[in-house]
Amino acid sequence: QVQLVESGGGLVQPGGSLRLSCAASGFIFSSAAMSWYRQAPGNEREWVATISSTGGRTNYADSMKGRFTISRDHAKNTVYLQMNSLKPEDTAIYYCNARGGLYEYWGQGTQVTVSS
Repeated sequence: QVQLVESGGGLVQPGGSLRLSCAASGFIFSSAAMSWYRQAPGNEREWVATISSTGGRTNYADSMKGRFTISRDHAKNTVYLQMNSLKPEDTAIYYCNARGGLYEYWGQGTQVTVSS
């Protein structure tokens, strides 16, 4: 059974930091590109960042460059999203995504709220 379980969300003040985690199971983690997406109320889901299956390549949406860092730990089958300098507009549900040649899986999401 495939599972992507996000954690680490919460309430943080503007300028603060959070680290999201996504624990993966039920598929070959080392073969999947892993991504984070987010969806704010009333908005479509938007792509945040992707890390290649080996971890050697990362890509970010322009508004996240320099503030967010995606990484993965193959020993723990976990992908992370370190978020710094958070802004109120970063408030959203953050989703973990795994994509391989013939599959795509989604987690249930974790809420991030940036507010004073």
